[in-house]
Amino acid sequence: MAQGDAMTVSPTTPPTGKEPLVIYSSMRELVADYEGYILDLWGVIHDGHAVFPGVIDCLSCLREARKRIVLLSNAPRRSHVIVEQLEEFGVPSKLYDGIISSGQEAYDHLIARDDPWYASLGRRCFHIGPERDMNMLEGLLLQEVRTLAEASFILNTGPWDDGATVADYEDVLSEGVRHKVPMICSNPDLEVVRAGVRMICAGALASRYEELGGEVCYHGKPNRDIYESCFRCLGIADHTRILAVGDSLRTDIAGAENAGIDSLLVTDGLHGEEIGLARGETPDPVRLARFCRTIGHFPNGAIMAFSWEVE
Repeated sequence: MAQGDAMTVSPTTPPTGKEPLVIYSSMRELVADYEGYILDLWGVIHDGHAVFPGVIDCLSCLREARKRIVLLSNAPRRSHVIVEQLEEFGVPSKLYDGIISSGQEAYDHLIARDDPWYASLGRRCFHIGPERDMNMLEGLLLQEVRTLAEASFILNTGPWDDGATVADYEDVLSEGVRHKVPMICSNPDLEVVRAGVRMICAGALASRYEELGGEVCYHGKPNRDIYESCFRCLGIADHTRILAVGDSLRTDIAGAENAGIDSLLVTDGLHGEEIGLARGETPDPVRLARFCRTIGHFPNGAIMAFSWEVE
């Protein structure tokens, strides 16, 4: 990390979790120290409804500085769908070098079936997820079934309806366990905030499935495999020159730790309420460090929002 006014940790020294967190006011402070950026989408770039203020300008400034950018998402959908969504949000593809998604990774495994776990799966798929995620079934030569008794596996892309709870799925999940149906979870996130409303994700259902005794294969952050795809896209040999930016300690920051790269936590996102921050409030570095220790993942620094200039 760059030597800013609040700097307490050398960029070559991994955070121990004992010191106050470095709080940055803008991405401009970090531009000299990194060649590549792995950016979370939901919580950093947009809220599922619109792009956050200052994001387009920040991406443009990073590109002008000749930085490489990969967007890494736990979205349970294929990369081309996310490209289209970003275009609708006003984020053109020229502002990044590639998109890697957990949904695309799961889809690629379902096509290739080149490891023992996937090779053993049948073709009868029971889909838990909304209509907007049906792109995950296209071109796979699968038979979508309506009962778990028929299913070879479950493809879990999230709840069928926004506003659902894990308890709403207890009977479905219990039935899957009873029939010993393995589950693919294409989004490990437990929850997300859409336009200010907190909702469960596929990861919450998968976690409960495991608690009930079910078998789950996860794709996406924080698993290291998906970061290898990011590294190939970035093409930067020195991984100390890559920074991961995200708003989730359990996926973005933990994933960066697993991949051995620096990380930056966006505080005006998923953990805002847990930390006790009002929207737009700068966190206290000592209090924030204490919160990170309770979760068990410690970033190299934090920033209120992904922006180039101080608002």
